[in-house]
Amino acid sequence: MIPDSFFELAKAVNNWGRWGSEDERGTLNLISDAAVRDAATLVRDGKRFNLAIPMSIDGPQLGFVPGRVNPTRSTIAHFELYGSDEGGIRFNDDVVTMGVQAATHWDAIGHASYGGRLYNGFPVESISDEGGAGRLGADKLGSIVGRGVLLDVARALGSDIAPGGHAIAAADLDAAEELGKLTVGEGDIVLLRTGQMRHLHAGDKMAYCISTAGPSTQSVKWFYDRGVAAVATDNLSFEVFPGEDDNVMFPVHMLHLVEMGLIQGQNFDLEALSADCADDGRYAFLLSATPEPIVAATGAPVTPVAIK
Repeated sequence: MIPDSFFELAKAVNNWGRWGSEDERGTLNLISDAAVRDAATLVRDGKRFNLAIPMSIDGPQLGFVPGRVNPTRSTIAHFELYGSDEGGIRFNDDVVTMGVQAATHWDAIGHASYGGRLYNGFPVESISDEGGAGRLGADKLGSIVGRGVLLDVARALGSDIAPGGHAIAAADLDAAEELGKLTVGEGDIVLLRTGQMRHLHAGDKMAYCISTAGPSTQSVKWFYDRGVAAVATDNLSFEVFPGEDDNVMFPVHMLHLVEMGLIQGQNFDLEALSADCADDGRYAFLLSATPEPIVAATGAPVTPVAIK
C-alpha cells in the first residue's frame, strides 16, 4: 500500500494548473528570457563540455527495461552521381534503431503516470501504442537553454562515486551547493553528479546499472522550493536504486513528472565537467540541452553542452 506520506508530498509539490490547464511544459516555464540572458554572461573562456555518452551498440543498456535497446546503426543507401568509378560523387545514408531513452536523454513529462492521470490532470489514455504521446511528448518541451548548475554530491561526500543505494536528501543537496559556493534558484537546470558514470567509463556496465545513488523522496520538496526547471543525473535509473520503499516503485519519477511537471535527464556524463569545476571553482555555466523534437515521443536523445 502506498503510504500517506507519499500523497501528502504529492499535494505539497503539485503544479497542475499553475501555467494553465493546457500546459505541457511544466517547470520549464520557469526559464525566463532574463534567466537565459544572465546565463550567457557566465561564458568567460569558451570552454565546452559535451555531456552525452556515445550512441552505439556498446551502450549501457543490458535488457533490464524492455524495449530500451542500445543504438544500432546501418548504412542503407549509396547514391552515386556521374558514374561509379573512383572519381565519381557518392553520398551515403544511415539508419539508427534505438530506444529514445537508451543513451543520454530527457524523459518527456508524459513518460510516467499514476492513478490514471498524467501531469496537469491529462488522462492516461493520452498515451497510446498507436499514437504515442498525444499529450506531454518530447516535441512539446521546446528549447532548453539556461543556467546549468553542477551539484557534485559525490565530491561533497568525499567520494569518487557515491555509495550505491545512497538516497540523496536535501542535506546532500545543501552540501553540494556549499561545495560549489552557489545557490540554486528559479529556472536553473541542475546536473546532479553521483560519480556512477565512472563505472561505465571502466567498462563495468553491471555496476553502472544495478545499484546507484540518486535523488530520493527526501529531495523532492527541495527541488520544488528552489524552482528548478529540469534536473539530470549521471546514472541509469535517475533516482536512488534500489528504492527507498518497496510499496512505491520509482516514487521520484511520479512526483517529478506527474505532480510537478519536472523533466528528468539520465546518462549525462559529468566527469570532465566535474573535474573542471573543481579546478576553477565555477559550478555554474551556460547549458544548452534541447532534446530532439521527436513528435509524440515519451523521451528523446539529447547532446547537452555546458559552456564556461
